[in-house]
Amino acid sequence: MLFLTHLLAAAILGRVSRLSPLWLVVGTAVPDVVDKPLAMVGVTTLYHSVGHSVLLVIVALPLALSGRAGLSAALGWALHLSLDALHVVLNGRPGDAVFLLWPAVTPTDPLALPPGSFFLYYLWSPSFFLEVMLWLTAAGLLIRHVTRSARAGPRDRID
Repeated sequence: MLFLTHLLAAAILGRVSRLSPLWLVVGTAVPDVVDKPLAMVGVTTLYHSVGHSVLLVIVALPLALSGRAGLSAALGWALHLSLDALHVVLNGRPGDAVFLLWPAVTPTDPLALPPGSFFLYYLWSPSFFLEVMLWLTAAGLLIRHVTRSARAGPRDRID
């Protein structure tokens, strides 16, 4: 799943819940902010490693229990992992979902493409169309919100 779509999903979750949108977005950004640079400089060979591991529950659980901001960040992180797992399953690679268990288990034939090459590979895949639908839905909701706000008129009018 593309990085911006993760951020959009977190923002939408923040909008429909009572969770902090800021901390949801921060939490959902963390896996890619950690893992992509590590792979790009050669520290790991996978683009899904440390930040994408459910074994980080040892960090996420205390964070979630620390308060509303921590809960939002932990749920944003879990949302990111869930969307990435859904992505590999939809694209016909369910065995690659074992990235969630890194370092205990690694995919036997991981799709180790750098972000630019991944984008080209990803175009027109089943998961790509799911993302397009998500973005179109968000655009529709935004247009509806703006239209309703414009019809309501200014609220602080002084006559």
